Amino acid sequence: MRIRKYDFDYSRRSFIEKVAKGTGAGVLAPLWPTIANSADDISKAYPDELLSIELYTKGKIKPGDLLTPNNVDVVKDLLDPIAYKQVKEQGRKIWIKEATKDVTSLFNNTYLDITLKNKGRGKFGPDGNVWTDGEVGKHWVGGLPFPDITEGAQCMANLCGNWGRHDYSQYAIPSYSLDPGGDDAYFHEFVWTELQVTGRNDGTVYNNFSDKLRYNTVFFTAPNDTKGSSFLSVWYYDQRKFPDLYGYFPAFKRVRQFPTNQRFEPLVPGITLFLSDAWGAGDPMLTWGDFKIVERKPFLGAVSGSHNWYGAGKSPNWEPPRNGGPKGKTFWDTTFELIPEAIVWDSAPTGYPRSPVGRRREWMDARNGMMISQVTYDRRGGIWKQFEPGFGQFKNEKGAYKDKKGYPDWSWLYCTIHDIQTNRMTLLRHSEKVKSGYASRYDDGGEDVYNKYMTSSAINRLGL
Repeated sequence: MRIRKYDFDYSRRSFIEKVAKGTGAGVLAPLWPTIANSADDISKAYPDELLSIELYTKGKIKPGDLLTPNNVDVVKDLLDPIAYKQVKEQGRKIWIKEATKDVTSLFNNTYLDITLKNKGRGKFGPDGNVWTDGEVGKHWVGGLPFPDITEGAQCMANLCGNWGRHDYSQYAIPSYSLDPGGDDAYFHEFVWTELQVTGRNDGTVYNNFSDKLRYNTVFFTAPNDTKGSSFLSVWYYDQRKFPDLYGYFPAFKRVRQFPTNQRFEPLVPGITLFLSDAWGAGDPMLTWGDFKIVERKPFLGAVSGSHNWYGAGKSPNWEPPRNGGPKGKTFWDTTFELIPEAIVWDSAPTGYPRSPVGRRREWMDARNGMMISQVTYDRRGGIWKQFEPGFGQFKNEKGAYKDKKGYPDWSWLYCTIHDIQTNRMTLLRHSEKVKSGYASRYDDGGEDVYNKYMTSSAINRLGL
């Protein structure tokens, strides 16, 4: 019997072949040449059933529908195992929208432009680090070093290189941590800052700190019992080196340096977020290993700002409603869409012999190299935690938050960190500002953010 080339299972066979051969994204045509040539529309790279949830499910799920226990089995293969359990057993409801075909809405404008400009120049050197044209000592010049991913290590490199995809990012974050009964047990507000040193969008090396990759400071502003607690991570460009990690706690009134393995512990009591969780790549690339692409497949995820950003007057301080769980507030109200090609890849913390994490599995959007979901497993192989982010441009039917060039800016919009073993949940949201007055922003505005946030003396001042 002759199999038609473009029958309904053609994509599945194509993905299996790509994993076996180690080739890049796209089914009907290579993805990144399609992006470069058509500027925005990816329709030529994928068949219709990968761009339409209605076609993929043969009419059983369509845009505007709500995933519930009654219909979630139709798309079980499109969800991570914890997301499926959340809908099937814990009352989570997820809205479904049409698929995004305009790839420009999956990036901030500057980062997409520099990725296209530098495409093909990112290469691993003999030391395992990413260098421009593979020349050791020549720092990466910016954008995704491996936009057309063919191996697991490239997934990690894309995430590690520039978390927030801006030269400076500052996020104002309210956080709710829920107990197993579905009650808000802890409420925190904190500010997360990222100063990119190398691999910047502007092509420079910040302050000539050529041995550094980034500075990352997290400081808590509420409630009073954690207010002033702060953490500073100094990342080296050499991804074989562990970051220097410093912390300040008001009760001790001093800055102390922490051991590396404390990256796998809650930042403060009650929260389920670890430093290791950040961006699906919270530790240096070469302190993890055993990278392997397991499969390529369509997947459901929150990648569109038009439905998941609650700014522009849609909700005060960008706060989404909640649903599900015992008290109806365990999950953010979110909207997923069909992602035509997700890269499923595994890794293990090879540089951390005492890590409580045995391995992790991540689902990555092949179109922008960003993590869609992450599930970690403990050292015994038991499923442990889900880290689920939502991304998108700051735009919706009511307006947009724009960058200096007038384009809608892009970032993460929400995160959930669900410890499935204890059934504890932490909900993070990207807000306009926190009550202390710190606001979210995506450039330094000419301010000396290094001396304000990124030194030991800075986190000491922030704690006073």
